[in-house]
Amino acid sequence: MMEDGMIDVGDRPNIGVLGKYNIVDGLENKFNVCFVENRTHAATDWQAANPLMRCLPNFMLQLTFIIMFTRVFMIILKPIRQPRFVSEAGVVLGPSLLTREAWIATYVHPFEGALLLETMGSLGVTFYMFLVGLEMDLTPIRKMGKTASRVAIAGIILPGCVGMILYQLVRNERPDAPKEGGFFWAIALTVTSFSDLARILSKLKLMSTDLGKMAMTSAVLTDFVSWILLVATVAIVNGHGNFLRIIPTLIFMVICWFVIRPIIFWMIKRINAGREESSMEVQYNEKHAGFILTGVLLCGLVTELCGVHPMFGAFMFGLMIPSSEVGIKIMDKIEDFVVGILLPPVFLVAGLRTNVAFIAAGFRYSLVATVMVVASLIKILSTLLVCLYSKCSFRDSLALGVLMNTKGVIAIIVLHEGRNVKGFDQQTYTWMVIAMLIMTGLVGPVVSFTHKSARHLKHYHRMNLERSKPDTELRVLACLHSSRNLAGLINLLHLSNATRKSPIVVFAVYLVELTGRASAMLIFHDKSNMNDIAGCGNSSRERLEAEHIVHAFESLQNDNRAIAVYPLTAVSPFSTMHEDVRNFAIDKNVAVILLPYHKKPNGIGGWVDESLEHKKVSQHLLANAPCSIAILVDRGLTRHLPLDFEHDSIREIRVAMLFFEGADDREALAYAWRMAGNPGVALTVVRFVPGKDMLETVVDEAEAEAEAEAEAEAEAEANSNDDPGAFSAMFEKDKKKMLDDDYINEFRFRTMHDQSIAYMEKPVNSGDELVSTIKSAYNDFDLYIVGRGYDTKSPLTSGLCDWNEFPEIGLIGDTLISVDSLTSASVLVMQQSAPKATPRPPLVSKNNISCVSKKTVSMDAPRFSNQPFVNHQITHDYL
Repeated sequence: MMEDGMIDVGDRPNIGVLGKYNIVDGLENKFNVCFVENRTHAATDWQAANPLMRCLPNFMLQLTFIIMFTRVFMIILKPIRQPRFVSEAGVVLGPSLLTREAWIATYVHPFEGALLLETMGSLGVTFYMFLVGLEMDLTPIRKMGKTASRVAIAGIILPGCVGMILYQLVRNERPDAPKEGGFFWAIALTVTSFSDLARILSKLKLMSTDLGKMAMTSAVLTDFVSWILLVATVAIVNGHGNFLRIIPTLIFMVICWFVIRPIIFWMIKRINAGREESSMEVQYNEKHAGFILTGVLLCGLVTELCGVHPMFGAFMFGLMIPSSEVGIKIMDKIEDFVVGILLPPVFLVAGLRTNVAFIAAGFRYSLVATVMVVASLIKILSTLLVCLYSKCSFRDSLALGVLMNTKGVIAIIVLHEGRNVKGFDQQTYTWMVIAMLIMTGLVGPVVSFTHKSARHLKHYHRMNLERSKPDTELRVLACLHSSRNLAGLINLLHLSNATRKSPIVVFAVYLVELTGRASAMLIFHDKSNMNDIAGCGNSSRERLEAEHIVHAFESLQNDNRAIAVYPLTAVSPFSTMHEDVRNFAIDKNVAVILLPYHKKPNGIGGWVDESLEHKKVSQHLLANAPCSIAILVDRGLTRHLPLDFEHDSIREIRVAMLFFEGADDREALAYAWRMAGNPGVALTVVRFVPGKDMLETVVDEAEAEAEAEAEAEAEAEANSNDDPGAFSAMFEKDKKKMLDDDYINEFRFRTMHDQSIAYMEKPVNSGDELVSTIKSAYNDFDLYIVGRGYDTKSPLTSGLCDWNEFPEIGLIGDTLISVDSLTSASVLVMQQSAPKATPRPPLVSKNNISCVSKKTVSMDAPRFSNQPFVNHQITHDYL
């Protein structure tokens, strides 16, 4: 049987016969190809014809190739932060590279397989655009700021005009080029791929930042306007210039928005009401999935009958479905299949239509270079100029311009439509495809350099309480894994002395694990947007938890007007959750991150892990925190606080701050100092100092160390007389001690007349004596505040490492939660941010290496008699 067709196949030799194919025309936009299809059926069990030459087996082979190559390129390009769009292997499998091999052209990409490939690609585009519409939320358009609206408008007008001008340069070289191509070039340069941009921002952990929010808001408006222009252009081109052909499409869009959309809202409301009554979630999912997918196909069919591509109807249908659980459930069910199976044929078709070998055939190389460079940079320049005009920093302006230049799948779809209506030929199509790859490929590396590079975050590493002024705003990021963490954190904030002169701004972040989505999305939303967390695990439970957390923090704000609360929900994988918290803390200039302890009492004096994933999140934050970290071990702090602060009297809360040495202890003292301003808090600061026996040991060790340093100094002086590093180590220890003494002296001087603050110094000679002293003399407090001491090796804690099981809270914190007589006391462990932008050492429990597992403390340590609390006025000359 003879079949012929107009098949877009890229570059083929300009000859009359190629194997079984008869090529009528040469190197033009299209080839008339005639071929014979053998439909003979054999009488045996074996096939008489090659099965790979049939359409369906050939399509499965093509799909296997494109998926396999895409996965390989994703692994290769991951280190340079390239999105999936750049990793799609369509260009590699096309005539630019592999299809130049005869056997691949014959068996993998034969002419007769093009029809099924393009059909499946159209189906994939239809369902993908439904997902884009389902994910897009037009609500931010109503709340756009001036800068975001300017960026969107400039990103539409200037690139659109430049696209028309560039195509006019092509027509000057080739007057017979179709004039319609300029419109598709203009739209392709205008569009910003909303879904691809969201995934890039999520991977770069910038979704919650002001930069990410502005980019997403501008992208929504840009995409919406671009799609309207594309619908109008396709309808007019298909109608051969008749503008009336767009009227049926406009009528359908009006019907969708004002008739079908209210019906969908009503149906979803009824579904949710029925689910609340029957609690039949599984039946609800299976029952309505088919209805939604059928609606996608019907809307696509209607827009096809109106003269435009079915993807426009699918996009409108997805846009009409509200941001609710039903939409996210449908996305979870079909996203993997659409993106992983139906969409790769689109990139394969793009690759077959792209031929880099003949990119400049018939054109000047200077014109090709000009078109590709200008097309790649015009949107960056337009956004950069608008942002600089709006007084934005150059770094943010450049990053936003690069983000708005994210093209992705939607730009390829625009070029497909232009090629399908013969708006431009293979060469100009190739120019734009290569330009799109360049544009999107620049996004990850450039934005990572401008906003993820450590050299731009140095000033954030000094965010802590010790260096903060007393009468300034305190910004706190309180992290919660569940409502069980609420009581302790909220009551700690109650005690933190928020006043008009020194208010507290609390960003309460409910951390939720992201599950069920093919591509991770980070969502930060306010208290009016509870439906956003649907679909992340057990959605009903997560929503109830979020509502409980929001109401609790609203009560905190109502109790004290000096506390401003912003409840948020962070939905992210556990593996990258710490990066979301870290970046949000940087973006909001947070001074302290409050974390709940990941363990809970087991009722018999021990501790059990609530979640190992929560433990890992805390460990990563401790290792890479841009500010101070406070871990609260809550063991009944709630009991000491009334529920109604306005009408109930508050019992005085006894707080003890145990000071040893180091930056973490100074940070703990700074937080305790702040809490001491609360009239309901009585603070006792105990500084442990070396006893007589330990001083003698320390002196002997110091003399030995001085001799070793003198020898090292002499050797260093002999090797290099100009090396300043040879003399710096000997002063490091004294420098730390001077800092501790200065801060303690300042604290004592400023609080000498405050009767609610007591200060004392307690000499100890060993770790065992330290434990015994705490048990006997300092065992009657409601809250202990200590430093984690990650970077200190104090002789006061010698021997404690032998039974340290919980390195997240340090030696002293571990000791306090293990002492039997302190079972009702809560512990707050502080860690100060590192002064340098260097990662902290990994958290490794010493009992896993060389120390013996911890036993019961009360049976081993000797007891000392109780000592009264006295505000001793002691002056020591430590220098």
